[in-house]
Amino acid sequence: MVDSIKGALSAELNSLGKAASGAASGTGFSEVLKQSIESVSKLQNDADKAIQGLASGQVNNIHETMIAIEKANLSFNLMLQVRNKLVHAYEEIMRTQV
Repeated sequence: MVDSIKGALSAELNSLGKAASGAASGTGFSEVLKQSIESVSKLQNDADKAIQGLASGQVNNIHETMIAIEKANLSFNLMLQVRNKLVHAYEEIMRTQV
């Protein structure tokens, strides 16, 4: 299970890395940010579906449900940290005296 979570985090970091490299190749920052948010949203929707499937009895594998939940949690926390860094950078720029 730990390997699955590590794999999920690694996959999410790789997708963010690809998005960042896409930014260097001409894709705008807003597009990269939009893609990242859509990725997090998709993972959260997948986790919600897994929870609903488990609750309704359609899915009997609690491990896959927990993995989906942890993927969503990790990606959301990563997105939050990126947001915090962006806000901090913006605040630093605003404090700069001209």
